[in-house]
Amino acid sequence: MGGSGNPRRAPWMLALLTTLCAELTFTAVAVPFTWLLLPLLMVMYGAGVLLIREAVVRVGGGWPSLVLLGVAYQLAEDGLGLQALTSAKMYGAADWGLRALGVNLTYWESQLGVHVVLSVLIPVALTDLLYPGRRARPYLGGGGLAGVGALAVVGVLGLRFVISADQHPGYQTPWGWTVAFVVAIAVLALLALVVVPRRRRPERPRVVRTAPRPGAVGLVSAYLTMAFLTTLLPLGLGSGLLFGDLMPPFLRLVAAAVTAAAFGWLVLRWRAAAGWDDRHRIWLISGILVSHTAFMMPGSVTSMLTGSLTIGMEVILLMILAKHVRRREETMEPIRV
Repeated sequence: MGGSGNPRRAPWMLALLTTLCAELTFTAVAVPFTWLLLPLLMVMYGAGVLLIREAVVRVGGGWPSLVLLGVAYQLAEDGLGLQALTSAKMYGAADWGLRALGVNLTYWESQLGVHVVLSVLIPVALTDLLYPGRRARPYLGGGGLAGVGALAVVGVLGLRFVISADQHPGYQTPWGWTVAFVVAIAVLALLALVVVPRRRRPERPRVVRTAPRPGAVGLVSAYLTMAFLTTLLPLGLGSGLLFGDLMPPFLRLVAAAVTAAAFGWLVLRWRAAAGWDDRHRIWLISGILVSHTAFMMPGSVTSMLTGSLTIGMEVILLMILAKHVRRREETMEPIRV
């Protein structure tokens, strides 16, 4: 599975995991052809998240910094690259929910959750589990970091001039929103890399309560992931939303935000409990990944078949990871996420 010895493997693994978790276990369920785009997607997704991870490690930041840069990443990808946040035609997303001031708020909220968790937090957590000796150290030197930064810019441009140009030919995000996205990205980066790392809090002792069983963590994470996605998006990205017109678009935004906040609160409680360890982290990740893939399966027979195969592969690989982690438990300190 990998280890902490070869430093060259970790950045490649992170770039690959980001692409797999964010795109290939989701979009490729309905469009298997997406797998042929793996090299291009690794540039578009992997370089950006690798840049985020390297920047956070260099300033001594942690998960709060990763979350803030995950939000910035989503703005760069969907706002500046795909232009999907303001486009009225991209992916048919304008039909999913609420638009205001020219921005698709429903799409925005859904992609915030997907990209912060699936594109950033989970790939980083998995890479830390695979390479625990590298988790607090940079993967790249100065030259490598500059190269990854350039690739991240190329990735955003690729989204703009390849995918966006194909999905909504000739469309350009209004200049006002382009400026707003750039300013927001800069502010988020400042908070993540300067403000938050300076606000260090002392390590809190584990509380008396015991962590739930790993299987329960997986089931709850799967349920809440599906609840978040189905509140905002039609199953399989088809035509029907859960509860149809019974839930107004604004209420969907609120319900999804409450679901995401409750999920985050639960994870913070779980990780502060006695007995929380790598098994729980793997089950937490498993629940999110499997539910994320299952969401796409109702779209067609092809989606059912490819989704079932994808979930099978996810479960097998995560079981292998669990065995790999268990073998080193006695000789290596567990990863805290």
